[in-house]
Amino acid sequence: MKRLLTLALLTSLALSAQTLKIVTIGQTPDVIQDWQSASSKVRIVNATAATLDKELADADAYLGDITPEQVRLGKKLRWVQITSAGAEKVLHKSGGNDLRDSNIILTNNQIVQGPEIADHAMAMLLALARGLPKFFEDRKTETWNARPYPGIELNGKTAVVIGVGGIGTQISVRAWAHGMKVIGVDPEDIPFTPFISKVVKPDQLNDVLPEADVVFISAPHTEKSHKMVGPQQFELMKKGSYFIAVSRGGIYDLPSLVKALDSQRLAGAGVDVTDPEPLPAGNALWKFNNAIITPHIAGRSDKDRARMLGTVKANIARFADGKPMINVVDKQKGY
Repeated sequence: MKRLLTLALLTSLALSAQTLKIVTIGQTPDVIQDWQSASSKVRIVNATAATLDKELADADAYLGDITPEQVRLGKKLRWVQITSAGAEKVLHKSGGNDLRDSNIILTNNQIVQGPEIADHAMAMLLALARGLPKFFEDRKTETWNARPYPGIELNGKTAVVIGVGGIGTQISVRAWAHGMKVIGVDPEDIPFTPFISKVVKPDQLNDVLPEADVVFISAPHTEKSHKMVGPQQFELMKKGSYFIAVSRGGIYDLPSLVKALDSQRLAGAGVDVTDPEPLPAGNALWKFNNAIITPHIAGRSDKDRARMLGTVKANIARFADGKPMINVVDKQKGY
């Protein structure tokens, strides 16, 4: 009997040693249960702020935003999954043991929020092109004001989409469906698609901006994309054009946008992202009636959470089986 108990204990320890420890923080019990069901080869640990550092010490993976200090604590970490599309918050450069410089695989939720963000971008453009903000104001006074109505038809207009990844591709599809000619700007080689007429590299941005009736910002925020739309770029934009930003506020220069609106070079702007963020009270952008400002909520919808959690679950199963992961981030490029 003693030998059998010893054998059972050794077997249990062996199985335990093979179980991969995956740490997350602050998730609801139903999410933990769902993620745990992805594989019997993993053990999902739902840490708290007080226990996170201790749990990371022997963790194989972490699901959530991670700091450089936590990277150093997690000496066994082989995989980090973030729930957002943008990776700039976790790719810090604060020492040689940083996530960017490690062998840890980083995955994100790129593409997952594409449908709702693309919808949001087009909603902003359509609202501005049809002059809807003016009519929203009329509701307050219950005034039927059939003022001269300079509605803009999108059919035949040109859209320049900066960043033709998961979000930018879906913006392009929607713009094309409205009859627009779409020009993409992206550092990668984008496969041919019938809804994008051409794709140019970022160093050719200035060449295509004068063609744009609307410029969409849907690129990730990296060192190379930081403030890539600045004073010169706004000056190159066509008078009466529109500017829509739905990825990261650090890609465009906010004072230059304000100047372009104030000088009436732009017919309107829609921004879900700003730099700084939140947009401070008193910032000049708030005063423009032709500026639609939303608080970084373009990625929210009735379906985005299920897709985000589902992507994480799929990666848990792939990590457990040693298979290639979904949405692997190139940590040097930042996306």
